[in-house]
Amino acid sequence: MGLSDITTRIRKAEEAAGRSAGSVELIAISKVQPNARVEAVLEEGHRVFGENKVQEAEGKWPDFQARFPETRLHLVGPLQSNKTRRAMELFDAIHSVDRPKLARSIARIAEETGQCPDLFVQVNTGEEEQKAGIAPADVDGFLAECREMQLPVKGLMCIPPVEETPSLHFALLAKLAERNGLSGLSMGMSGDFEEAISFGATHVRVGSAIFGERVYD
Repeated sequence: MGLSDITTRIRKAEEAAGRSAGSVELIAISKVQPNARVEAVLEEGHRVFGENKVQEAEGKWPDFQARFPETRLHLVGPLQSNKTRRAMELFDAIHSVDRPKLARSIARIAEETGQCPDLFVQVNTGEEEQKAGIAPADVDGFLAECREMQLPVKGLMCIPPVEETPSLHFALLAKLAERNGLSGLSMGMSGDFEEAISFGATHVRVGSAIFGERVYD
């Protein structure tokens, strides 16, 4: 496995789904990966990366971005309200907008600074108690609130329950997005990104299949 293999598989999945080449953006999830591995993928030419934590991104990316200035960063993990401002400075997109308080915080800071990352609303498609995200039944209302605040919501994001068939969740997310006029679908990870592409994913989040297994201290 590696970057070229994943890129090839994405292109094949796009073709199989009757979609144009390049319609899916690969977010290389670099959380907890050693800098040497991240640098190797940057050297291969990849420029879109995902991190789970603001603090880890702060320590890792400023130096890389100084050397690879066209790099774009996506926050794919949960965002604490007290780290909203820093996240909005660091990231080009936030995939984990999951509650009204956070949306209000983003709106307030965006008004102050005159800029805002692209936003994805995280949907708890499996309605799991331990997982963040807006319940499917509440998505329409929450998106209406976000639009009233003029937030740049580009799409929806989900992480299907581990023990359930992901296609059911991909189909639900696609239906919710279409109903609300959103084109962005952040769904699909190392084990199921090809299936996600068949359901319309525009952003897939792949980590270990590119970098190798994560190294935890």
